[in-house]
Amino acid sequence: MEPTQPITPPARQRPRGIYLLPNLFTTGGLFAGFYAIISATQGHFDNACIAIFVAAILDGLDGRVARLTNTQSEFGVQYDSLADLISFGLAPALVMYHWSLASMSLDGVTARKIGWVAAFLYAACAALRLARFNSQVGQVDKRWFIGLASPAAAGLLASFVWTCFAMGYSGVELRYLAVVATVVAALLMVSPIRYFSFKGGGPKHDRLPFLSVLVVIAVVAAIAIDPPRVLLAIIALYAMSGPVHAIYRRVRRSPVETATP
Repeated sequence: MEPTQPITPPARQRPRGIYLLPNLFTTGGLFAGFYAIISATQGHFDNACIAIFVAAILDGLDGRVARLTNTQSEFGVQYDSLADLISFGLAPALVMYHWSLASMSLDGVTARKIGWVAAFLYAACAALRLARFNSQVGQVDKRWFIGLASPAAAGLLASFVWTCFAMGYSGVELRYLAVVATVVAALLMVSPIRYFSFKGGGPKHDRLPFLSVLVVIAVVAAIAIDPPRVLLAIIALYAMSGPVHAIYRRVRRSPVETATP
């Protein structure tokens, strides 16, 4: 009688489902964006702006948690994009609209339309920015963003509203400036301008020099002292860095014309 071969049990397959931990962070960001909308409708604009920044922090954590725990999934990618559309598309547009753009109706019917069209333009550009980012994953250099990232654009509008609200300015007084800020943030998201992503080029680029750690500590301390103004200054400088870098590259690469006899 021939000896029987040992029967190896079949490999246990992981049941299909969703990973709880990273999606909890995504859900928290979605809740923060929803809370920002509710707060803006009730006139609590400082709480609405803080909620948008909380959503940005949670949005930066969910992907890192998924990579650290090896729980990446296509479901998580799509869910994160939908949550970002609410937190960084609709929420900043509606916060800006309730704070200032709705008051454009004081200047007539045409101005009222300009107000809500500017808010819609921002929401639409955020959706286009997210769709372009998802379609270009793996095709572009991870060190750069093509167009201003939607969390940065949302932070720009939120810090603008938060700073003006903390300084006692009303949205009615600054309604035209609010229109310009909303339109500029929207167009920067869908522009072909490159922005540094701070993601580095791989594991060997994750280490930072000691001076960078000191700079980060100083920035965190400044934000703790005066959050709205410091955040507005940092995000505004980052938003300007893209166009300035693009102009510098174009000037540097422009051919020098020499006269020939």
